Amino acid sequence: MAIMELLNTLGVTIDMAVEAHELLRGEAGVEIPGVKVIKDKKENYEITKVEILNEQGAAHLQKPIGNYVTIDAPVLRSQNRTAQKEIMLALANILKTMLTINDERPILIVGLGNWHATPDALGPKVVDYIFVTRHLFNLKHEALSKGFKNVAAISPGVLGITGIETVEIVQGIVEKINPSFVIAVDALAAANVERICSSIQIADTGINPGSGIGNQRPGLNREVLGIPVIAIGCPTVVNAAIIAKNTLEMFLDKFSSSKQFYQFLKARQAGIITLVREVLEPFSNNLTVTPKEIDFLLLNLAKVIAGGITMAVHENVQPENVEMYLN
Repeated sequence: MAIMELLNTLGVTIDMAVEAHELLRGEAGVEIPGVKVIKDKKENYEITKVEILNEQGAAHLQKPIGNYVTIDAPVLRSQNRTAQKEIMLALANILKTMLTINDERPILIVGLGNWHATPDALGPKVVDYIFVTRHLFNLKHEALSKGFKNVAAISPGVLGITGIETVEIVQGIVEKINPSFVIAVDALAAANVERICSSIQIADTGINPGSGIGNQRPGLNREVLGIPVIAIGCPTVVNAAIIAKNTLEMFLDKFSSSKQFYQFLKARQAGIITLVREVLEPFSNNLTVTPKEIDFLLLNLAKVIAGGITMAVHENVQPENVEMYLN
């Protein structure tokens, strides 16, 4: 059974373009048509740019045409402040390549997610740390000088809390304040446990809130809002079906030297997948797992992402003074 077909059978979606590419590339053993990948290795992190060039590439990766840049940095799970500032700067530089900042119009930061559920609270936590200035611009505050931009931020909550679709709230704000673009931040679901709380994806295609846990909501993108939408996400959970799949693959690999037994197991893979589905059935194949240290890890992530955004939009904020502007 093909990997993407297997995951679809289990009801699992792949949030990160780099993971979708890795799964397909590993399975096919050849480059994916319509997809271009560039890697840049640094001391404390690695940057991978996945560019989906056409409809063929979009069909293979099941993602919209556009650019998806991932920063893989296991050091994000530590208290290494120097390395974290490096990643903030890397994030800021990536954002600058995707943004066209208009001096007259504000910038809107949207923190997606449920602030009552820690693994889903990345967006609201980032908004907590964002350096917002729109109120000061409206007052023509003398403390603002050239080098700061007009920034507003909102955590709209989730449908179960507000009774209002996130896209409806954001559309209303966009119509009212007329921002030049939106930066949306959300928690993602990983296809590899190693990426939990250690990878950041930046995409110029917008985002579908809740897609990683199978809870599809209307998308925040240029087509819906009429302005560019940059999506920033980091995996905070992994689907239990993914863990089951990885365990099955490791188990099969252990017996790869015994060809007869390996073929015996391989031929029964579909039956094993059926058993996995039955085990997960009480949770509609939507059981997700998160680390017990998620509170600590989320705060680290939120500060790094907020710092990267702040440095990207405010020229006066640099690595040496960024912590002053993280509320």
